[in-house]
Amino acid sequence: MLSILDKYIIKKFLSTYFFMLGIIMLLSMVFDISANLSEFIQNKAPISSIFIDYYLNFLVYYGNTFSSIIVFISVIWFTAKMAQDSEIIPMLFSGRPFIRILKPYAISATILLVLSIFINHFLLPISNKIRLDFEEKYYRSRILVENYHAEFNKEKYVYFSSYNSDENIVYNFNMEQWTKDNKPSYFIRATTAKNILGTNKWELMDFYERKIGETNDILRSGHRKDTVFTFKIEDLAIRDNRSETMTNKQLSDFINREIAKGSANVPMHKIVLYQRTSLPFAVYVLTIIGVAVSSTKKRGGIGLNIAIGLGFAFIYIFAMKITTVAAMKVGFPVLLAVWIPNILFGLVGVYLYRISPK
Repeated sequence: MLSILDKYIIKKFLSTYFFMLGIIMLLSMVFDISANLSEFIQNKAPISSIFIDYYLNFLVYYGNTFSSIIVFISVIWFTAKMAQDSEIIPMLFSGRPFIRILKPYAISATILLVLSIFINHFLLPISNKIRLDFEEKYYRSRILVENYHAEFNKEKYVYFSSYNSDENIVYNFNMEQWTKDNKPSYFIRATTAKNILGTNKWELMDFYERKIGETNDILRSGHRKDTVFTFKIEDLAIRDNRSETMTNKQLSDFINREIAKGSANVPMHKIVLYQRTSLPFAVYVLTIIGVAVSSTKKRGGIGLNIAIGLGFAFIYIFAMKITTVAAMKVGFPVLLAVWIPNILFGLVGVYLYRISPK
């Protein structure tokens, strides 16, 4: 059963969280409107689509993304206020162990954790698809890919220097084909290549091709060649954030296909998949730290507690950035990369809890 104190803290926790979430998301939406209004007008985006398709899902995405940090700030804010009003001291002097006071915090954090996991795993892929489709249609239609390398069925290797969706042109296109015995069988190079959208047909300009035979090779070159490949431009050039629109099953299958192609973006897609679980659990970690640093009355008042809390928040975000960059650039294990910040700051939270006045 929940005591009056439990209900009091849970009410303060959740009301402060949703109030801060609303204020921050409202300000974010205002700034985004001011930045993109000219694009909306220029591309004649319907008002209903702007607010329903884009901004409603904009709030879902960014609200969920920054949920853990907002939880942290909320905990520090209302706990520091309680400490300044001398509400924490009677709780400690009542004979209750400090860990008992953490119970309503844990209940509130669990509610937000379950909500965040549901959003991440079920609602967010649908929401992101609607939002990103709007962006592509009205103000972020350009796709730019550079230094692309891919492998198809361990027989075909494709690479090119750049692709610009505005022109729908691939520059310095190269494709190699190898036999199952790991011997080269075909090679083609073109200065530019253009895919007929929606088909497997390609137009190659200033091409050179070589068919490798057992005794003789066949060489051809020319100004233009119309041909058919087993892949489309959509298989080669995909937005990095498209993985955010996929369900867990779709994303896992997509990652396996990217691994088979030898794509360099596999760690980035794995990070999206694993963070759907790791980010919600940051709520627990940051709640413990928030209570530990703000449950004592300080001479600097609430401002000092908030400053300390923001310092921890920035360090936490910086740690997440370092580990994800390490996973994408230097081959650090992705699963460890997304969980290490939670583990390290969890240990910090336990330490702060142990040394906090009780």
